[in-house]
Amino acid sequence: MIKVFNIRRLIKKLIRIIILLIIIFFFTKIISKINIFGNKKTNAVTEIIDDSIDLLKIGRENNSTDIKEWGKVIIDSEFEILNSTNSENKSKKEESDEENKEVLTDELIKTDENENKEIEQAKEDIITEIIPSGINPKYNREYEGVQINNSTEYELTDDLLNLSDLSVNKEKILIYHTHTCESYTPTEEFFYEETGSYRTNDLNYSVARVGDELEKQLNQYGHQVIHDKTYHDYPSYNGSYSRSLKTVESILAENKDIDIVIDLHRDAIGDSSYAPKVKIGDEYASQLMFVIGTDKANPEHTTWNQNLKFAIKTQATANEKYPGLFKPIILRNSTYNQNAAKAACIIEVGATGNTLEESLNSMKYLAKILR
Repeated sequence: MIKVFNIRRLIKKLIRIIILLIIIFFFTKIISKINIFGNKKTNAVTEIIDDSIDLLKIGRENNSTDIKEWGKVIIDSEFEILNSTNSENKSKKEESDEENKEVLTDELIKTDENENKEIEQAKEDIITEIIPSGINPKYNREYEGVQINNSTEYELTDDLLNLSDLSVNKEKILIYHTHTCESYTPTEEFFYEETGSYRTNDLNYSVARVGDELEKQLNQYGHQVIHDKTYHDYPSYNGSYSRSLKTVESILAENKDIDIVIDLHRDAIGDSSYAPKVKIGDEYASQLMFVIGTDKANPEHTTWNQNLKFAIKTQATANEKYPGLFKPIILRNSTYNQNAAKAACIIEVGATGNTLEESLNSMKYLAKILR
């Protein structure tokens, strides 16, 4: 009797050890699968441990020796937990996918609305009023009603300024920015982080954003526009014009039919007190200004007067439609890369005291004039 009792005890111990090993094996498998599915481990692990303890209690009570049957019970129990977890995961994933689908649909609707939103064109025959800026514009020459501030030694004769030989292809236009980071006085709608005094490398808030608006407006009138937003003044301001010239020459090499090349700037006066603007109808718009270079710094720039004629003709049209939108043209000795094309120019849009809203408004009137 003693010998038989010892064998039974040994069998019971072996059975318990085997069951424990099976539990540990499947416990490890479940944990790894739960981790893959990305669930919280705590609740699932607690459930598995509790269920395993319950199974051991049941085993002691029943005193079962059928190892296969026990293995099946344990496996079925663990898979039930796993299936329950997977089902919960699937339900959560379906809910998440549905939410993401709704968000994506909303975003697509908004994008579609923005793309299909009609861009407001400039109206004509509306009253234009110059808002005093505290600085009176200077000029020493007037031609065809256009004021010119000539800071060179050239005498601007009627023959030199005669517009009869001016021929410009308006079909394609290049817009770029030598000083890409120039920006405006921040507002609630257009607030930005400065990377310098009235400067930001965020293209959504710099003069490059103004270029985007001009591009959209010109496209409405059938122009083909290339708008280059390469940083030429960041991280280094020095050498901006050398870098921008390389950009322009590269673009023109592939687009030889471009005559109009606009280097879009903002006036460099560095405080918020100067904000030249006009009121056109019910809205305020930043004043614009042509800056034209000559051949004093570059003797090879022999056609500089063609650039000046283009500026004069454009501003004469502006004076008819929106008088006061342009300040007097500035003529200087520097070249400003304007030897690259026969209708190359700098157009300064507002100053540091102006807002981005005002400068964006100006672009629909500029586009109306250039069409």
